[in-house]
Amino acid sequence: MAAKDQHIASLLQRIPEQPGVYQYLNREGTVIYVGKAKNLKRRVSSYFRQDQPSLKTRQLVAHIADIKYVVVGSEQDAFLLENNLIKQYQPHYNILLKDGKSYPYICITREAYPRIFKTRQKERRGAEYFGPYSFSNAADTVLDLIHKLYPLRTCNTPMTPEGVERGKYKVCLKYHIRKCCGICEQRIPSEQYAEYIQSAKKIIRGDAHEISRQLMARMQQLSAEMRYEEAARVKEQYLLVEKFRSKTVVANTSISELDVFGYDEQDEQVYISMLHVHNGSIVQGRTMECRRKLDESREELLAYGITALRELLESDTRDILVPFIPDYVGEDIRVNIATGGDRRKLLDLAEQNVRQYKADRLKQADKLNPDQRAIRILTELQNLIGLPVLPMTIDAFDNSSIQGSSAVSACVVFKKAKPSKGDYKRFEIREVTGQDDFATMREVVRRRYQRIIDNGEELPNLIIADGGIGQMHAIREAVEDQLGLSIPIAGLKKDDKHRTQTLLYGFPPMEFGMPVTSETFRLLTSIQDEVHRFAISYHIKKRSKTLTRSELDDIQGVGPVTKQKILQHFGSVRRAGSAELAEWVELLGNAKGSMLYEHVQSKITR
Repeated sequence: MAAKDQHIASLLQRIPEQPGVYQYLNREGTVIYVGKAKNLKRRVSSYFRQDQPSLKTRQLVAHIADIKYVVVGSEQDAFLLENNLIKQYQPHYNILLKDGKSYPYICITREAYPRIFKTRQKERRGAEYFGPYSFSNAADTVLDLIHKLYPLRTCNTPMTPEGVERGKYKVCLKYHIRKCCGICEQRIPSEQYAEYIQSAKKIIRGDAHEISRQLMARMQQLSAEMRYEEAARVKEQYLLVEKFRSKTVVANTSISELDVFGYDEQDEQVYISMLHVHNGSIVQGRTMECRRKLDESREELLAYGITALRELLESDTRDILVPFIPDYVGEDIRVNIATGGDRRKLLDLAEQNVRQYKADRLKQADKLNPDQRAIRILTELQNLIGLPVLPMTIDAFDNSSIQGSSAVSACVVFKKAKPSKGDYKRFEIREVTGQDDFATMREVVRRRYQRIIDNGEELPNLIIADGGIGQMHAIREAVEDQLGLSIPIAGLKKDDKHRTQTLLYGFPPMEFGMPVTSETFRLLTSIQDEVHRFAISYHIKKRSKTLTRSELDDIQGVGPVTKQKILQHFGSVRRAGSAELAEWVELLGNAKGSMLYEHVQSKITR
């Protein structure tokens, strides 16, 4: 046994069966993984099993040169210690959440006469920041209400009480249009300005209902004192607050403090969102992402996200709302799953938020690396039906004919989920007479891949039949029985309106449904539309040639120019046959017009 293996085996024998935190170190002494466990011996030993099924875990184990552990008194202590060690060492194999987006905050400056504005950077020392807001328009809505209720200054002038007393500053246009209180010339007392700021803070913190209650009480008092003009102005403010609350309160105000989490994932990427609710209003929100390092379950990933986001947003709320029960998140936190009512609405909103964030990130990644999107879609298709390899090249076939006439077939090729039009092929049917869709399919498929074999070209990773089970069997007979090839074959099953309904795969074929909004579904429908368009266009072209061929082609001395002139003038050969001699002579001259008139009369109209 190697020295490293002996050392690890010795450590595994000594590790106690108690709760604690373990650290894995590499040969350089760097911490590469930190974990917690209710039973240290059982958990750590599980990594070193001979039959370890996880490739990622086997890769981690290959780099472990030493193990350290700390025994703690409870699962809560293990949870806290693990969290601190991960932040301290940032181990390579641990999940590390990252924020890929700059969210807006509302800033209240630390000045004698503070200003309130939206920002994405927390740069000012001493300033108060509220947020972040997961939706930019949420911050705008709050600021709009504040500036309508309280005419706070918005200028960047460094303003001091001493300067105001000396008359150093002058009011600007905003004062004259009633959008500023004129504090620079002491048009209102400093105490009143401070009250404005305190009321604005209440609104930002989600206490708009308290402001509304105070305004209602003030309005009633003024009315009782018969000060109706003042009461009317207060009523305007009250209505503004109520309108704001109708937009921002997404649940009843009995939900005082709550953190709501949404979860979504795409392959190895995981997205977790948090909305902080205060008195029924969302006052903070953030979405973060991480990448699976080992084979962490979604319960573990959600637990990491909850811990990281609550720390980031400095939330100590005891109640959290989740889409499913996470791994351990702390003894002092009450975990709830919404089943209906206002809490269900909040959870739906958190999940909508995380889905939108995921979509934005995927679009951004696709722009930077277009092939990444193709690989993602093709991987979804591969996983959906269990293809042996990624279908980087897809051939699709379709037949086209009308009552057996002018039968043709077409093959379109998609490479990396995009049409490769230079590789498209059209086929005239040579061996099949009459209307036999399956025999036609066997012929063109055999011809297609026999030519590829003869030329030493690359075969596709997947063949798709625009038709259903019958065409799939016809393709299989050509590919496997006649050519001895092994290429996966799928079919597209349509509904009664000729729209793609499900994907067929395997023999006997199994049906695989897809959401109509999925990228896989859109890829398959685009393949279906393209092969159908290509086949139809060839069929129309061939049929047009057949229809435009006529007795005119058999007349000596009538070339393409004369034929085109006749068809453009008369519109059709049959109409030309009913025309008078004078019309022919006028069109083509006496000799040629008379000759063609006689031929048409004797051959075409009889």
